[in-house]
Amino acid sequence: MPGRWTTAAVCLLALVALACEAGGDAAPRPSGTVRPGSPRVVAALGDSITTGFGSCLVLTSCQRNSWSTGDGLRVDSHYRRLLDRNPGLRGKAHNHARAGARASALAGQAEAAVRDRADYVTVLVGANDACRATIDAMTPVADFRAEINRGLRVLREGRPKARVLVVSIPNLYRLWEVGHDEPRAVRAWRRGVCPALLADATSTAPADRSRRAAFRERITAYNAQLKAACRAYGSRCRYDGGAAHRVRFDLDLVNRLDYFHPNTAGQSRLADVTWRSAGYAD
Repeated sequence: MPGRWTTAAVCLLALVALACEAGGDAAPRPSGTVRPGSPRVVAALGDSITTGFGSCLVLTSCQRNSWSTGDGLRVDSHYRRLLDRNPGLRGKAHNHARAGARASALAGQAEAAVRDRADYVTVLVGANDACRATIDAMTPVADFRAEINRGLRVLREGRPKARVLVVSIPNLYRLWEVGHDEPRAVRAWRRGVCPALLADATSTAPADRSRRAAFRERITAYNAQLKAACRAYGSRCRYDGGAAHRVRFDLDLVNRLDYFHPNTAGQSRLADVTWRSAGYAD
């Protein structure tokens, strides 16, 4: 939580968030015949992006705004769209993503999805493997791939008929590009937000420029491994083709507390671009 906020201020923000989200449960969706291939249980795996962190005006997870499983009114999540295909899906979306999770947490989350008997699973992980204190502390690419393989293996063995969507890591370097000239963003980042990329955000020193370039290259390498791991999984896995990474977002799509995590508009955009890859949009 940002440094000098009082408990009263945080509580006030929480009340505002609840007011803005009044009636946060999903609105009634059209009922009718279940379309062939519609999932009966949905599960989301990943990190704070998928938990909706920071999207309810406080720095905490807000799953109702998740691009994947959210049931709130402000984000047309994959779950809400799938209700159009199968009204019986209501209440059968499980969000196992956790703030701070790295690829090493994926297998445990996948085990939870298997227990849920999920037949549609979204995976978005990797930002925390890169957002370490230093470049040297980032997860090595080979280790990242091994952890992704381990998590996907749990799904393939436990739910072999489930459809899996692997989402590319958003372009975090883009965040530095659009935010390093915004004083409020730079102040927020100084609290320890993704230091491998965002520390000394206004510096033009060669070492800092080199550090940001190395960070950018690591995200590119992680995305290549996500794509390859999904291909190796087989026909039940779809990769988003880099759609999430290609979004040329601006600061209007991130929250105004940490200037890092998507706000509701950002979550909606993520839902839109990834939905096209889920295989249900026809």
